[in-house]
Amino acid sequence: MKITRRKSRVVKIGKIHIGGKYPVAIQSMTKCATADIAACVSQIKGLEGAGCEIVRLAIKDMRDARAIRKIKPHVSIPIVADIHFDYRLALEAIESGADKIRLNPGNIYKGSEVKEVVSALKASGIPLRIGVNSGSVKEAKLTMADRLVKSALDYMRMIEKLKFYDLVVSLKGSTVLDTIDAYRKIARSCDYPLHLGVTATGSPFRGAIKSSIAIGALLLDGIGDTIRISLTDEPKEEVLAARGVLESLNLRRFGPQIISCPTCGRCSVNLVDIVGDLEKKLSRSNLKNQTVAVMGCVVNGPQEAKEADIGVAFGKNEGLIFKKGKPFKKVTPAECVKTLTKYLEK
Repeated sequence: MKITRRKSRVVKIGKIHIGGKYPVAIQSMTKCATADIAACVSQIKGLEGAGCEIVRLAIKDMRDARAIRKIKPHVSIPIVADIHFDYRLALEAIESGADKIRLNPGNIYKGSEVKEVVSALKASGIPLRIGVNSGSVKEAKLTMADRLVKSALDYMRMIEKLKFYDLVVSLKGSTVLDTIDAYRKIARSCDYPLHLGVTATGSPFRGAIKSSIAIGALLLDGIGDTIRISLTDEPKEEVLAARGVLESLNLRRFGPQIISCPTCGRCSVNLVDIVGDLEKKLSRSNLKNQTVAVMGCVVNGPQEAKEADIGVAFGKNEGLIFKKGKPFKKVTPAECVKTLTKYLEK
């Protein structure tokens, strides 16, 4: 199966392009005070190391907006200023060098204020994200999905009247079904790139499930140009989850991919520890996009291992390594990770 991406216009955010035929980009958000420059830079560098490509900062006051100027020289990924309630914060963030501005139609909606922000965006050549979420829309008679879509379209039309089209749109519901419905509808109504996400998803485990279902369903439809998996967790975990979603749909590859069996009563080795150890080692490597199979028994193991670039199928207390589909050598469980890593590096 091949995913056919929705045709969307291209928007440039710093050095990153989204939309068109560009890869689906990964975003996250810092979870510290933006005015705490040292903490913010440290968190962004951690996100960069995890594979984040665009980062959003909460701008609560002028100190936060002005801090962007001091943060930017120390980081390499584009900065998005997240603005609510006070349009003047957007103006200051633009002046301080933000690469994109996010406005919420639910709390910055006066025409004169929006016009002033758009004028500053035009002058600086940076885009705007129209960021709608379920916590800030009205129109109670409509379904949540229709409320999200109406809010985005109304804002979009107001901005288009100002002859500004450098837009990215997001419509984040707090449920999977509302989110999917809203994005499917907006995808038919405009050609702007779409930022996918579910808002307020909760704990890391449940949040990752909700986000993966909603974002995965939309990506399968070809909808989505950039994603954030919002978790009540460290921002690095959001990036790792996003990478997993994109890899699982073959939309991106970030390095070796591990295929492993869930284990059952036929497995006679500690496959959980073997896979965990291998994953840690590969996450710190710069290896190419290869597939590694780690299988616990002889039922599916040999065939899966043969189909991978390199793999191991365990029998009783030992495993047989296959390289490019051919039996290569036997290993003990203790030798397995070291041996697989060694031959991946060659």
